Amino acid sequence: MASIELANSRIVGKRRRANLWSVVPGYIGLAIITFWVMAALTAHIWIPYAPFDMVGRRLQPPSVLHLFGTDGLGRDVFSRTMSGAVYSIPIALVVVLTGGFLGSLLGAIAGFFGGWINTAIMRLVDVTLSFPPMLLAMAVAASLGPGLWTATIAMIAVWWPLYARLMQAQVISVKQMEHVDAAISSGVRRGRLLRKYILPLCWTPILINATMDFGQVVLLAASLSFIGLGAAPPAPEWGAMVSDGAVNFYYWWIAAAPGLAILSVVLALNFIGDRVRDILDPRKA
Repeated sequence: MASIELANSRIVGKRRRANLWSVVPGYIGLAIITFWVMAALTAHIWIPYAPFDMVGRRLQPPSVLHLFGTDGLGRDVFSRTMSGAVYSIPIALVVVLTGGFLGSLLGAIAGFFGGWINTAIMRLVDVTLSFPPMLLAMAVAASLGPGLWTATIAMIAVWWPLYARLMQAQVISVKQMEHVDAAISSGVRRGRLLRKYILPLCWTPILINATMDFGQVVLLAASLSFIGLGAAPPAPEWGAMVSDGAVNFYYWWIAAAPGLAILSVVLALNFIGDRVRDILDPRKA
């Protein structure tokens, strides 16, 4: 009996440690994202220098006065990195929300009505997804001209088809359930049927996907700025700052600070996405 109780206690202990390790990354990610959101909202109050001002000697290494050194124009890299959250976080939020809403709307219409409507929308989705995301975003941004908002439009054009295909599959799956057949038999109108009986069961994968995509959008926005199709200088956008660091290759601190910022945001959002999936996935309940 004692050996059985000891074995059971070991199993319980292992499960607790496993649960702890599954929860901790999510809280770490939430703390990192909270920091960057607060930086985006309040950085202009507490950063030591204005992000556009030349405040020291150019290409100065990290020091007490300049924690991440200065760039080729003598601007404080730390202040510019903190201010960069004002660009990267809102852009990612706009792209995910707009692309998710537009794609989900078209996907729901395609899956619910079927027929030629479904064919037309899904063929457009297939054509869009046939291009590599980065290449398509570059083409759209280049055709509209470099700039912050044109890069945002380019990323929305890349992102909405993913949500359209996901929502279409969800709607088709839910539409075949018994409660939907019962609602149709009772004479429920199409609009109410879609809104009340189908869509509420389709949002979980969309939410999980949106959480995971947030970090990828930050990375794509930085990539467009890196090649000159995003935020225009002298905006302290992370991708543009990394590009500036690539020009001054031997002064590593110029690119290191914004690069670490991008890395932290992407990792944090992946941690949060994994945690959201664990919470919302019914197979893990």
